[in-house]
Amino acid sequence: MARKQFAHHEAVSAVVPGEAGYSAAVAVKALDGMGAPQFHKILDGQRFKTASDADDAAAVQLEQLIDVDAEGVLHWQPARN
Repeated sequence: MARKQFAHHEAVSAVVPGEAGYSAAVAVKALDGMGAPQFHKILDGQRFKTASDADDAAAVQLEQLIDVDAEGVLHWQPARN
């Protein structure tokens, strides 16, 4: 599990189980400790056979996360051409 902290939230690599395997995700929780984490599936359409593989992929993507705003919206580094 990878972790990043921002002004209002922390974000961690996560996994969401499904029928066809596991999805990579980012879980976001407010730093004040209130409320449940919000899960954002990432890498649309990609499924992984194991939870470990999905978490590894999420950790790589988490490196590209540059901010989580006050409302919990993810902001990513622009894609390179």
